[in-house]
Amino acid sequence: MASNPAVAQIAPEPPRECAVCPRLVAYRRENQSAHPDWFNGPAPSFGDPQARLLIVGLAPGLQGANRTGRPFTGDYAGELLYGTLLKFGFAEGTYEARPDDGLRLIDAMITNAVRCVPPQNKPAPAEINACRTFLQARIKALPHLRAILCLGRIAHESTVLALGLRRSATPFAHGARHEAGGVTLFDSYHCSRYNTNTGRLTPEMFEAVFAEARTLLESRSLAPPRR
Repeated sequence: MASNPAVAQIAPEPPRECAVCPRLVAYRRENQSAHPDWFNGPAPSFGDPQARLLIVGLAPGLQGANRTGRPFTGDYAGELLYGTLLKFGFAEGTYEARPDDGLRLIDAMITNAVRCVPPQNKPAPAEINACRTFLQARIKALPHLRAILCLGRIAHESTVLALGLRRSATPFAHGARHEAGGVTLFDSYHCSRYNTNTGRLTPEMFEAVFAEARTLLESRSLAPPRR
């Protein structure tokens, strides 16, 4: 994996009142006025700081992580994601769609390519680029990282660039797998309600990617930590 010395100076989590992206800041303030009891901020990563598996989503959902403050918590996508994590031993407890449900991730962490909720769930290219510094720092901060599972094309492409890879050499496709200097990159369609309702992504398809990631981690269980 390519190393960027500048990333070492960036914290893996943005500040609560991050002001990097003007459009997202304005939308956040709009939601703060309408829903002062919501989280309404950059959604922090959630999971095990010693994780070997990092899951990268697109961005917080308006009534999901933007409301609750935990990735994929409070919207439909979380039901499939957390159910799958529980099934493959990457989580323990019960997912109840709230951040105080006691659910704990094991050997896994969840983050987003863009940390603030974007209007219509569509971040602008400049916003994706700006937030990539946090994604790079998040990747760098995981000392035992072995696999990254990207949910959707935007998460994939931002992760590819964060790893210093060329997009042309690492195309996105559901079930695709790429190597990046000791880290294996897995791709899946995003577990959104739209994708599951249209049949673009089935639970079986989603679970197959996690099964591959689990198999990889088990095969590397005795490998030394990534440097």
